[in-house]
Amino acid sequence: MIDNKIKKAMLKSEKNLKKYACKSKDAIREYPQDEDIRLEFARDVDKIIHSSCYTRYMSKTQVFIEPLNDHISTRMTHVQYVSKAARTIARALGLNEDLCEAIALGHDVGHTPYGHFGESVLNKISKRYNLGKCFAHNLNSVRMFTVIEKKGYSSNLTLQVLDGIMCHNGEFIQEKYIPNKTKTFETLFKEYNECLQNESKIKRLIPMTLEGCIVRISDMIGYIGKDIDDANRLGIFNKELLPENVKKYLGTENTQIMNSIILDVIKNSFNKEYISMSKEVYEAVKTLKKFNYENIYYNAITDESREEYTKIIETLYGVYSRALDQEDKNNDIYKVYLNNMSEDYLRNNSDSQKIIDYISGMTDNYLQRQYEKYK
Repeated sequence: MIDNKIKKAMLKSEKNLKKYACKSKDAIREYPQDEDIRLEFARDVDKIIHSSCYTRYMSKTQVFIEPLNDHISTRMTHVQYVSKAARTIARALGLNEDLCEAIALGHDVGHTPYGHFGESVLNKISKRYNLGKCFAHNLNSVRMFTVIEKKGYSSNLTLQVLDGIMCHNGEFIQEKYIPNKTKTFETLFKEYNECLQNESKIKRLIPMTLEGCIVRISDMIGYIGKDIDDANRLGIFNKELLPENVKKYLGTENTQIMNSIILDVIKNSFNKEYISMSKEVYEAVKTLKKFNYENIYYNAITDESREEYTKIIETLYGVYSRALDQEDKNNDIYKVYLNNMSEDYLRNNSDSQKIIDYISGMTDNYLQRQYEKYK
């Protein structure tokens, strides 16, 4: 039984939020759910950190695959950097930290093994075998929580959290982020399905809350400097080669870069209905992002490794496809995955979609073990 006094005390914690903040009373869920003393978005944080897909972050690539150094970022550390940056900005702006935390911690659960390269391989497979649908990690993150988690029965996250997850992509940076406040579950899934059919629309997604906008910019804050630190630690390049406007406005160390962008965002977004950077910092971020692509991301994987990782994923897709065609119940796609899913999930998804779901949820290590078993 809920103690109403405790619940009221919890709600009072939101009284100092700014008028532009998204509050617990604004939370929308697709399915009714019994109340408890937690505020709605804090409840989503708990749902996310206790999910299976969250646990798998620990063994998923951020940028560098199988680095021989235990101090290099994984997907788990990345989402924590994003969460901390987002909560810092939200607190300074009087916005909802719980909502920012939920979006940030859940935003990358749809990432594949082998990071963005694995995503590109699954995208080609999906377009070829899954009715031409694209595969994109932000869409797959939504799918994880609405279709795959809890044996296919949905985690029942709030609309605002799912929307922030879908619209999080920090690859597409802007100088100003203005939320689209008019969304419903119907429009969310309409956008989701449109993006599956036309991946260029992912670039045009706009979060419905200021908190979603904060996480989108924090996604970039969480990787753009840390990737430099990681690359420098691995001896890929020297930080002193950074462009001059980056050194001037952002710095050369991850801590400097994160701090510079966070403070600039707070200064330029305070008491505003949008989230923004100054022109100087925005241009420096664009320069740094381009520099990172040319000096880090293009060099993070060798051509030989690209061929090897592509072969691993494509081989396993073929193995699982044959297992489903032949109803080979001894194959791990049945024993590990499908036997644990609901009848609704099994009935409503094609074989190709089931295989993509299974592979996309794997950690790097598990994918490798499956390949060694079935190659």
